[in-house]
Amino acid sequence: MTAGRAGSISGSAFTVPATVPEAAELWLVRHGETEWSRSGQHTSRTDLSLTPLGAEQAAALGPILDGVAPALVLSSPRARALETAQLAGLRVDLVDPDLAEWDYGDYEGLTGGQIRRQVPDWTIWTHGPLNGETAQAVTARADRVLARAAGGLTRGPVILVAHGHISRVLAARWIGLDAVAGRNLLLGTAAPSVLTVQYGSPAIDRWNIPNPKGEPSP
Repeated sequence: MTAGRAGSISGSAFTVPATVPEAAELWLVRHGETEWSRSGQHTSRTDLSLTPLGAEQAAALGPILDGVAPALVLSSPRARALETAQLAGLRVDLVDPDLAEWDYGDYEGLTGGQIRRQVPDWTIWTHGPLNGETAQAVTARADRVLARAAGGLTRGPVILVAHGHISRVLAARWIGLDAVAGRNLLLGTAAPSVLTVQYGSPAIDRWNIPNPKGEPSP
């Protein structure tokens, strides 16, 4: 896989099935803090555990999600996502490889600043990763996840436990935008968000709900 101009990617919009009920709740839950999320290092395949603060953030999700009663919970296979789900009191129904983070290829473990010393003005949204996953591939994964989630939404709320960039792509695709629109949706660690349907249109109900344990100090 090679890097491409991710910002130029366009394709068909994801269409939320008509079977998804009005006011449905599709929760996106990013994992709690890890050493690399704290340092700003790009983390996809590297299987890190949560920091002590990350574990506190994950546990603090429990009261937020306590009244949700999900019909379906899907999780990324990475330890940081599964730990977050467990500490939040969620029972994972399916470990879904499609919820893994965007594969950063040769940029795994590097910060944005380090990458921009090699590629000026680089972002994952505009350039993609060198020898990593293309925006088209991430879009295809996100659309598959949303199709699975839509089936669960006919029975009740659905919770997806995943990562920062893939969650932002999921939100963009839900509202009919290209994956790169996720660059406009900032998302903190263990900060949940809710996607829904209003008057027949997919919508973002709540985004980047602050975690009670907050973010680490700079």
